[in-house]
Amino acid sequence: MTTSQTVSDAAQFHVRNIGGIDETSVVIEPGVTVLTGENATNRTSFLQAVMAAMGSNAATLKADADEGIVELTLDETEYQRTVSQTDDTVIFDGNTYLDDPDIAERFAFLLEGNNARRAVSRSADLREIIMEPVDIEEIKRKISSLESQRSEIDEKISDIESKKQGLPELEKQKKNIESKISKKREELSKKETEIDESSRNISDSQEKEAELESKLDELRSTRSDLDSIRQQIETQRESIESLQAEHEENKTALSELSSTPAAKLTRLEQQIDSLRDDRQALNAEISQLQNLIQYNEDQLEDGEYNVIGRISDDVNSKTDTEESSSGADAITDRLLADENTGSETVTCWTCGSAVDREQIEATVDQLKSVRADRVQSLNDVKSDLDSLKSEKREIESEQTRRSDLESTINRITQEIDQRKKQLETLKEQRKDLTATIETLETEVDELESESFEDILSLHREANEVEFEINRLESDHQSVSNKIESIEAAIDRIDTLESERKTIVNQLEDERTKIDQIEHEAVEQFNAHMESILDILAYENLDRIWIERTQNKVRSGRQKVEQTVFELHVIRTTASGTAYEDTVEHLSESEREVTGLIFALAGYLVHDLHETVPFMLLDSLEAIDSNRIAALISYFSEYVEYLVVALLPEDAQSINKEYDRITDI
Repeated sequence: MTTSQTVSDAAQFHVRNIGGIDETSVVIEPGVTVLTGENATNRTSFLQAVMAAMGSNAATLKADADEGIVELTLDETEYQRTVSQTDDTVIFDGNTYLDDPDIAERFAFLLEGNNARRAVSRSADLREIIMEPVDIEEIKRKISSLESQRSEIDEKISDIESKKQGLPELEKQKKNIESKISKKREELSKKETEIDESSRNISDSQEKEAELESKLDELRSTRSDLDSIRQQIETQRESIESLQAEHEENKTALSELSSTPAAKLTRLEQQIDSLRDDRQALNAEISQLQNLIQYNEDQLEDGEYNVIGRISDDVNSKTDTEESSSGADAITDRLLADENTGSETVTCWTCGSAVDREQIEATVDQLKSVRADRVQSLNDVKSDLDSLKSEKREIESEQTRRSDLESTINRITQEIDQRKKQLETLKEQRKDLTATIETLETEVDELESESFEDILSLHREANEVEFEINRLESDHQSVSNKIESIEAAIDRIDTLESERKTIVNQLEDERTKIDQIEHEAVEQFNAHMESILDILAYENLDRIWIERTQNKVRSGRQKVEQTVFELHVIRTTASGTAYEDTVEHLSESEREVTGLIFALAGYLVHDLHETVPFMLLDSLEAIDSNRIAALISYFSEYVEYLVVALLPEDAQSINKEYDRITDI
């Protein structure tokens, strides 16, 4: 079970011109803070100010103000958020605690209209609400990257295994070369013995013999150098040909890439930022519209109605087009148009006007229609945002590939130029050595005579044997290097296998991440729901739990399996018989508690306790005061700062040790 971190710093708020607040300063200590007061005492306005400091756009500007400010000091860091209005546009600015408040608005700021909190009572898709913050595309990208890494390691291991199979043949070649070298050395020893015996028979020409020996040694050494140069020339030619082939392959790959202007990527980023702002604005607007609809419906039930000012203020402040603004005026006009009819009327407690109930109900229906339009717009924005993000990732990937190819082409070009220069140098050396050999051969011919013919022949044969030995030793070194390289690669197999295992485990984690989140969400809800029902002790309500099932749904022409969260309610009769009930039969208090526990499950499964210090609660009137006290105590175990807005009668049973704020 995850609990909140213990902190010691108080959160200091200074708020001006937000909601109904003129100006106030409030200190929130770690733990539970209860805002107590009657309706219209700015409790909800202060909660909206906390949300604004966190990064939400749900706060409203005071009707008679041009600018509102929320200042937060927390952990020795200061944050400031400003709210201003130009024409029909509300502008938020400043630095906030959260870079992206979206997930906090879903599962931490649990005001009355919160979607997660209302999911149960609205019979919403519980799985969709829990999984909506999960970036599926990012998970797919990680899976693709890990699969590429695994394939690369598999290729390395396969290459090593292939070379390993050729190791016995290389060992055989090495032994064969060693045998030939041994035989050639024996042959050379015999030649040198014959030369020594022949040299002893030539006593009168030792000076010439010494000179001849010197020339022959020089000739042998020069020929060996020439052979080495020729091998180096051949190696350089092969390297250049290989590099040129690689150069052409990379140029072909580069030419096949499409060219995306930088301006397009900038434009995509701007569009993504704009859509994110639209998404936040629409979320705030939908939430406020829902609050307005709920408030008006509650007033209709009570028989008193404060709709005139609310509709005019809220609808005009929550829509950013002339059509919405004029629509709000038209709605207000219709509410005042028919005061003297015989229909049932409702009296506005702020201005005393009598308004036809049917007109009010029609107005509420129109507000619901506006909300539905905003929800559709929000879905469209989310779809466009996902599409633009995918396009941006493709462009960035292609740009990275282009940059890598251009870098590789430049490197290969430089290496080709360098090797060509080395090749020209080697050719010059070969030319010089060839000329030297010709000169030495001429000098040796001049020193030769009939008396030296045999010994000269022996020297030539000895030189040839030495040359063959050098060649065999070079081959031996080459084979030995290959063997050492393969053995070193074989030693790396264990490391590669370990790396592959790690990547496979990461792949498994990524592929099952969605399943893990779904499973953990269900486990969190079921565990906390069981605990809270034990604490609250509702009559004949035994259990409320979520079952995770797979249903087949149609996707295009095919049917695919889709995970569904099914909510079950178990009750018992007076005789103790258990039976399954429906969500519709839950009392308002039971539905409210179930929705709050579902929001808590989302808060925990997305680890908000690690990043969002505040959880906000209001509008708990449907729950009796004793159960409210127990619920707050339960939630406080998982949150650093729990701020709850309550009516005075609902706050009576709250723990006296909790901080209370009565004046905002």
